[in-house]
Amino acid sequence: MKNMLVFYTKVVVVFFISAYNFINAQQSSKNVYIIEYEVLEAQQLLIKAGEEKAVESYNNLIKQANKLLNIEGFSVVNKEGVPPSGNKHDYMSIGPYWWPNPETQNGLPYIRKDGEINPETRNNFTANANFLSAVNTLTKAYYYTNENKYADKNLELIQTWFLDADTKMNPNVNYGQYVPGKSEGRCFGIIEFGDITNVLKFLELAKDRNILDKKTEEGMVNWFTDYSNWLKNSKLGKEEATRKNNHGTNYDVQLLSILLYLNRVEEVKAYLSTTTKSRIFSQIEPDGSQPLELARTKSFSYSVMNLHAFLELARLGQKVGVNLWNATSEDGRSIKKGYQYMLPYVTNEKKWEYKQIKDIKHSREKFIADLNKARKLFKEDAFDEVLEQLNQK
Repeated sequence: MKNMLVFYTKVVVVFFISAYNFINAQQSSKNVYIIEYEVLEAQQLLIKAGEEKAVESYNNLIKQANKLLNIEGFSVVNKEGVPPSGNKHDYMSIGPYWWPNPETQNGLPYIRKDGEINPETRNNFTANANFLSAVNTLTKAYYYTNENKYADKNLELIQTWFLDADTKMNPNVNYGQYVPGKSEGRCFGIIEFGDITNVLKFLELAKDRNILDKKTEEGMVNWFTDYSNWLKNSKLGKEEATRKNNHGTNYDVQLLSILLYLNRVEEVKAYLSTTTKSRIFSQIEPDGSQPLELARTKSFSYSVMNLHAFLELARLGQKVGVNLWNATSEDGRSIKKGYQYMLPYVTNEKKWEYKQIKDIKHSREKFIADLNKARKLFKEDAFDEVLEQLNQK
C-alpha cells in the first residue's frame, strides 16, 4: 500500500512538472497546441510503470489500432443517397431523434422523439464518427509506440476524407441533421464534427515528429480555413453560434480549436473573453443548474455534456491566457458552480429529479473524469472530498 502511494505521488508530480514545462513552452513559442502532451506523457508513465488499468487500456488500444490498419478508409461519397446539392462530396446526415411519421402513408414529415435515436440515422450517414474515432485511436497508438505504421494509416485516412479529389468532403455541413419531409439541413448537424479536434491533434503531433509532408499540411490548413469561414459566415453556422444550450457551447469548442490550429490566437482570446464568457453566465444559473439541459429527456447526460464542453473551453482559455474557470458573474454563475450542482447526484446523496430515459453510467464516469481533470489543470481543490469518496484520486 505504501509503495502504491509513493508511486501515485510520483505520477502526480510528473504530471504537474510536464504540464508546467508544456505551458511554459507554449508561452515561449509562436503556436498554441490543441494536443495535450502532458496528459499523454502521464498516461505513458503509468503504462511503463506497469499500472494495471493503464496497461489493460493500452493493450486494448493497440488491438483496435492494429485492426484499423486493414481498413480501406472513410469518405462522404460512400453514403447512400445524394444531398440536395447533387454533390456527393457534401456531408449529409439525418437528425438522430427524428422518426418516420406513423400518421402518414409515406412517413413524412418525420416527427421528433427527444433522446430516442432512430437507427436509420446511425448507419452510413455517420461515417464521420467512425473516421474521427479511428484518427484518435491511431494517434494514441503512434504516440505511445512511436511506430510509423499508425501515423501512416492516419495520414492515409485524412488524405481520403479531406484531400483526395475523388473522395474528399467539401468544407461545409449544409446538409447535416436534415429532417425528411421537413428540412434539407439544420444548424444542429455541426455538433457531429465536434471530434474533428482529433484530426488537429494528430496533425500537430505529426508535424512535431517531422512526418507531416508540406503538401498535406498546406491542404489541411486550406481546408480548415475554408471550414472555419463557413462556421462563422454561413447561415447555419451563424444560427448554431446563437444556440443557447450545449449546441452553442460545442460550437465554440469546435470553432476555437480550429482557429488555434490556424494560429489565430488573438481572435480566440477575444472570442473567449466575450462570447464564451457570456455563454457561461446565460446557461448556468446561480445555483449551478442548467435549465435548458434539464428540460431534455436525458437531462443528466446533457448537463454533463455541456459542462464537459465548458471545461474544454476553460482549457483553451488557459492556453491563451483567458481565465474562464474562475470567471464568475455578480450573482455567482460559473463553470465551477455547474459542477458543484451535480456533485450530490453523482455521490448519490440526492436522487436525480429530472427526466433521464437512458442509463447514466457513461455520463457519470465522464463527469468524474472531468473533476479529476479540473483538479489537475486548474489546481482546483473544491472537489477533493468528493473524489476521495469516489476513490478517484
